Amino acid sequence: MEKMNQTWEKMKIMAGIDVEEDEEAAAEEESFMDEFNRQCTLSTKQRFYGFAICFVAGLTLMLVFFHPIKFGITFTFGNLLSLGSTAFLIGPKRQVTMMLDPVRIYATAIYLASIVVALFCALYVHSKLLTLLAIMLEFGALVWYSMSYIPFARTMISKVMVSCFDTEF
Repeated sequence: MEKMNQTWEKMKIMAGIDVEEDEEAAAEEESFMDEFNRQCTLSTKQRFYGFAICFVAGLTLMLVFFHPIKFGITFTFGNLLSLGSTAFLIGPKRQVTMMLDPVRIYATAIYLASIVVALFCALYVHSKLLTLLAIMLEFGALVWYSMSYIPFARTMISKVMVSCFDTEF
C-alpha cells in the first residue's frame, strides 16, 4: 500500500498537481484565470476521472470515418476534448500558461488555427477535399504541438525528416 501511495504522489508531481505558486505570482493582481482556477476545486481523483472521460470521448470522436465532413467535425471536436482533458490533470491556468510558453507558442497558434480551418472547411465550405486537407494539416499540427512537450522531440523529428527526404541531384 505504501508503494502505491508513493506512485500516486509521483503521478501527482508529474501532472503538476499541488505545485506551489511563486511568491511573485501571489503578489500580482487576481486575474480572470486566477479566479477561474480557484473555482476549479477538484480532488486529484476527480481530476483523473475527468481526464480519462474527456480523453476517451475525444479518441472516440476521432475514430469516426463515415464521411470526410462528418469525420472532420468529429475529429476536430475530439481534438478539442483531448486538449481539454489535460486541463483536468494540471488545471486550466497552468494549461493555458504552458500553451503560451515561448517554446510552444507557434505550435499552439498553428494547432488552434488548423482546428478553426478544419471546422470552417467542414461546416461552411462543405468541400470533402478541403476538409481532408484541413484534417491532415490539423493532424500534423497536433503532432508538432504534442512533441513540444517532449524535450528534443521536435529536433529529432526534424532531423529524421531531413534525412529521409534529403535528396541529392
